[in-house]
Order: sequence, then C-alpha cells, then structure tokens
Amino acid sequence: MTRSKVWFITGASRGIGAEIVKAALAAGNRVVATGRNADDIKTVFGQSENLLALKLDVTKEQDAMNAVQAAVDTFGQIDIVVNNAGYALFGAVEELSDEEVKKQFNTNVFGLLNVTRAVLPVMRKQKAGHIFNISSTSGLVGFAASSAYCATKFAVEGISESLNQEVQPLGIKVTIVEPGAFRSEFLSTGSSVSSQASIDDYKGTAGVVRDYIKQLNNTQPGDPVKLAAALLTLANEAQPPLRFVAGTDAVALMNTLYESRMNEFQQWRSLSASLGYEE
Repeated sequence: MTRSKVWFITGASRGIGAEIVKAALAAGNRVVATGRNADDIKTVFGQSENLLALKLDVTKEQDAMNAVQAAVDTFGQIDIVVNNAGYALFGAVEELSDEEVKKQFNTNVFGLLNVTRAVLPVMRKQKAGHIFNISSTSGLVGFAASSAYCATKFAVEGISESLNQEVQPLGIKVTIVEPGAFRSEFLSTGSSVSSQASIDDYKGTAGVVRDYIKQLNNTQPGDPVKLAAALLTLANEAQPPLRFVAGTDAVALMNTLYESRMNEFQQWRSLSASLGYEE
C-alpha cells in the first residue's frame, strides 16, 4: 500500500483531467481539482472530504498562486501536479491571427508556467514532488494545420527538460506525458478551435487535416481511463521516466519518427560534421 498523496490537477472538469481526478480519488488520494468554473467540477464529482474544487484560470498568475495556497491550507502539502489545462488551435500558419496564436500560448505555455512557478516553492520546502506536464505527440513532430498547437507543445517539451535538470537535485521529479489521440472531449467544442480565416489554397493541406480531425472525434484509439491509471502507476515509481509516450498510435509514430530522423541525419552527417575550423 502507498500513502495517500495530494494531487493538484488543472483542466479537471472534463476529458483526461476528469479521468485523472477519478482515478486519484478511487486510489484513496486527496485531490485539488481546478478549472475555470469550480461549480462545474463540483457537478461532475460531487462533495468529498478528499476533494477540493477550485476556480483556476491558468492564464492568470494570481489565480495560480491563490489555488496553490488554498490547496496547502486545506491539505497541508502538494505531492503531484498535473499540468493538463490546454486546448488546440487548428489552422495554416497564414490563416492564424496574432491574437489567436497569443491566446494559444497564454493557455498552453504561460498557463503551465504560472502553475509550475506557484507550486515549486511548496515542493522545494517539502524536498519532494512530482510534476506531470501533459504534452502531446504534437510536441514531437509538426502537422499541417497544427503549427500553433505544435509550437506550444514543443515549448512544453523544452521547458520540462530544463525544469527537470533544475529541480532533480531538490527531490522533485518531472514527467512529460506525450499522448496520441485519446477518446476524450479534447476534439469537441471548447477544447479545440479553428482559425477564423480560411484560405482556399490550403484546402489540400490544412483543410485535409481539419476534415480528418472532425472524423476522428469520438473514434480515437486511446482510452483515457487507462491513461489516468498509467499516471497513477508512474506517480508511485521511485524513478519515473522523464518522457512517457502514451497510446498505441503514439508508439507507432515514435518508431517512424526516430527512424526517419536518423536516416536524414546520416544522409547529411558528413556535411554537418564539416563545419568546424580547420586546425
């Protein structure tokens, strides 16, 4: 048996976030479930002495600080953070407005940073903690119509790798979760949006991807209940991975990705290695 832990989960009212809340509670943990509307969380999970539902707009730094303080005031500690809040913006680069891209980054990148900065003093004082940053296979490879979303997830990858090196000596662990397509509410209205602009010349590239996404909704191969269970397993590991590839489609993509990158690297290796000063 493992001791009860305190989980702090963003984007907890639906989708993968909600499944993680359910799994953590079912395992006897205490959970701080956060979202833009605390009442929505209470409606989903009801009342429990092990559950604290809090309003948290991750784009607001003070919201993050207030939520972390409320969590500590209620449960005395925070053992595990799941930075799950986020959404996807679809559109070709030329179709995306400055405002749309900035909003995407404010939630997926700066929101994650707000929560992480707020919780780190607590974990440093404890000399323990585990931060799960939810990335995506879109943080590993780019896709047409997904440049903004991919850019935010590539940023999450870089932030998390650097963070891991900074906090590992302090007893804090970091795991980047890289899911493929899971049958959650992510592709529904609110969790994914398309650019307001649409340009005919991109119908054969970005347009094809947008159509595919509509067809993919509710047919994704990944089971979010199993993903939540996997995170609980990783949370109880003494040495969890820095990266966790999640889903059969993600595994297949990784195999193809690394093979193609290695082939390209080898093709141009001589030129790459020829760029130093001659001694």
